Amino acid sequence: MSALSLRGIHKSFGANTILKGVSLEAEPGEFIALVGPSGCGKSTLLRILAGLETADGGEIVAANQDITRLKAAERNIAMVFQSYALYPHLTAAQNIAVPLLMRRLTRAQRLPIIGPLMPGRGKAIAEIKRDVGNMAASLKIEHLLDRKPGQMSGGQRQRVALGRAMVRQPAIFLMDEPLSNLDANLRVHARGEIVDLHRRAGVPTLYVTHDQAEALSMADRVAVMIGGALLQLSPPHVIYDDPQHVEVAKFIGQPRINLLPSQIEAGSTVAIGDVRCALQDRTPSSGTSITLGVRPEFVRIVRGGDTGLPARIDRVEFLGSEIIVHSRLDAVGEAMIAKVSPAEGAGLAPGMPIRLHVQGEHILVFGADGARLPVTPLTSSMVRETVHG
Repeated sequence: MSALSLRGIHKSFGANTILKGVSLEAEPGEFIALVGPSGCGKSTLLRILAGLETADGGEIVAANQDITRLKAAERNIAMVFQSYALYPHLTAAQNIAVPLLMRRLTRAQRLPIIGPLMPGRGKAIAEIKRDVGNMAASLKIEHLLDRKPGQMSGGQRQRVALGRAMVRQPAIFLMDEPLSNLDANLRVHARGEIVDLHRRAGVPTLYVTHDQAEALSMADRVAVMIGGALLQLSPPHVIYDDPQHVEVAKFIGQPRINLLPSQIEAGSTVAIGDVRCALQDRTPSSGTSITLGVRPEFVRIVRGGDTGLPARIDRVEFLGSEIIVHSRLDAVGEAMIAKVSPAEGAGLAPGMPIRLHVQGEHILVFGADGARLPVTPLTSSMVRETVHG
């Protein structure tokens, strides 16, 4: 049974529809990354789950309890914001302790003058200090406990914000682009820290990011949102290798996927150069418009010969362990990108004529509505049978 269920969440601001019936299930201890371009609704979905926004429709169920109309304070959900939202006048220890003080002390015990005199307050404060110390030790920030946010680096503030969220032992973690303010090297290091913390906590985590590298490297499953709709929720390798919609294929992958407009040919086949595939579903008729896709790493560069697609190099990007070759097809003028090893790319230069060969088993086909169409690569003998049979 799922630990968290979002069912048909709708949200609009005036005439602007932000969420279009988003549904997803999170299993106990699962890490789900919500990824998509700016304005796709991923942060709004997180705020609705946290209780900071109200959905126009749909329901939220956590641990078999409908929390759709509960206040934020009643949901036992912790959220880490992009800005960290630390209190600037409080030390790191005091910031981490805030949720514990609000939960464990009565209103009278929190009063500035008479609070310290209330029964039970001393014991509660001692327990809070112990829990704050344990959390600081797990995050390796004991040396920061007496510092205020203005005296800490971005990475240190991020750890304090994580500690404040985790110390209350919530039922669900929400993170809204918590690494976007860090530099590139620290961001890579922080990814591993967050994953380790998630595993120790063992609770469902929803992590919003626009960085596909974060989503693919950290999550158990990735949810791709485009235009307020959840297009696909799958493990990272499935999202990359088996996208079910052209918009998912376009958003995931760096460099971007090659997309070529085409049409279905006789015998329900499609072709890129001398490589031909057959549609498994023969319902679409010959002449129907489709889009062919292939990842840059599945495009090989052939120097000489008469096979493959003739093209001319626009530019070459040397990235150390790989070379990105940007070219343009002679026949249709469409741009094509190939990702090759330094050995394969040696000697390539702008303006050079080349031929591109696509690996048939990696061709993706999308219909006019953007949905994926399954295909089977054909050998030369199979092509003759398909076309003439």
